[in-house]
Amino acid sequence: MKKDVLTYEIDNNLYVNMTNRCSNNCDFCVRNHIDKYEGYDLWLDREHSAEEIIQELETLDLANYHEIVFCGYGEPMYRYDVIKKIADYVHSKGAKTRINTNGQGNEILGEDVTVDIKNYIDTINVSLNCSTRDKYDDVCHSIYGKEGFDMLIDFALKCKANNANVILSIVDCIGEEEVTACKKLAESLDLPLRVREML
Repeated sequence: MKKDVLTYEIDNNLYVNMTNRCSNNCDFCVRNHIDKYEGYDLWLDREHSAEEIIQELETLDLANYHEIVFCGYGEPMYRYDVIKKIADYVHSKGAKTRINTNGQGNEILGEDVTVDIKNYIDTINVSLNCSTRDKYDDVCHSIYGKEGFDMLIDFALKCKANNANVILSIVDCIGEEEVTACKKLAESLDLPLRVREML
């Protein structure tokens, strides 16, 4: 039986693989197109406890990494309670944290997590993906439908209002016209936008 990949390294970051669950099923998501990501099989047989993940982190020198990133094949906010425990450990070692999220965490968890997220996550990367709710629904196939887009905008703005460091991101495969539209949207929200290269 294979051992689940709980952490994996890309560039100068260490990624923490939290879950397979996701409220979106994005057309461009790597998990729908390749068996392994950067050589890592990120499908989990089960969700691991904070203690198990911290035990693995204890074998690593976290000072070697630019950021410890909560990301994998699923939406990490499903496991926010576990993330908080891991983030406390990471911060105790002087390392920085980031989360890559679809921004639907408040709906997933049934509470406003933006009120304290800055205590655990140093950078919140919210995947914008598209410039409108209709386009988002066509591409991301959220279980929340078009409301999924509204949720991520609301989440990002609430993070900002609660003094958290939040950025929006898109993947360049959406086309030049959409990239331009997303830049205008981010500017109107007074939020930074990162354009990522499609892997």
